[in-house]
Amino acid sequence: MKLLISILVFLLASLRPVDKAKSTSRWVVSENSMLTVNGTTNINRFSCAILRYPKSDTVLISRDKTDHMVLSGTLNLEVKDFDCSSTMMTKQLLSTLKENRFPVLRIRFLSLKEIPSADQRSFVKGDVEIMLSGVLRKFEICYQINVKRGLIELTGQQTVNFSDFHLIPPKKIGMLIQAKDQLVVIFFLKMERVG
Repeated sequence: MKLLISILVFLLASLRPVDKAKSTSRWVVSENSMLTVNGTTNINRFSCAILRYPKSDTVLISRDKTDHMVLSGTLNLEVKDFDCSSTMMTKQLLSTLKENRFPVLRIRFLSLKEIPSADQRSFVKGDVEIMLSGVLRKFEICYQINVKRGLIELTGQQTVNFSDFHLIPPKKIGMLIQAKDQLVVIFFLKMERVG
C-alpha cells in the first residue's frame, strides 16, 4: 500500500505545470541604439539626441505565472550625452534637466503585452517607468518590434511634457525664445540575444 501511495504522489508531482517564469531570455542593448527628443519653440523646432548607447545593459524577457510577457531591465542614459546640434540649446537642455544633480536618465521596462514570433514585425504595448530629474513616471508605450535571428529591434515614440517631471521648458536669450511644454520622445533599441 505504501508503494502504491508513493507511486501516486510521484505521478501527481510529475503532472505539475512547468514554471514558465524560468524560461527567461537575456538580451544586451547594442551601442547602435538611440534616443531622440523633438520639441518646438515659439519660433521653430528643435531636436536633441543621444546617438549611441555606450553601455551594455541587459534586458530580460520571460513569462510570469499568469502567462503574461515580462520585459525587465533598466537602461541608464547619461543626460550629458544629449546633443541638440546647437551648443546653446544643448546647454539649456542640460540645465533644464538638472544634469549636474541628476546625471542619469533611467528607463525601466516593466512588461510587454506579447512577444511576436521570429522573423516577424508587429506592434505591441508595454509599460515603462522613466526617472528623470529625480521624478518617476509610468507610461504605456506602443512599440514596433522586429524579431529576427537573435536580434530584437524596438522602435517607438511617446509624447511627454517637461511638466510631467516638474521641469520648466528651456529658455534661450532671456524670454525671446522659449520651448513649449510638449516633447515627442523617439527611441530605437537594438538588442542581441545572449547565450
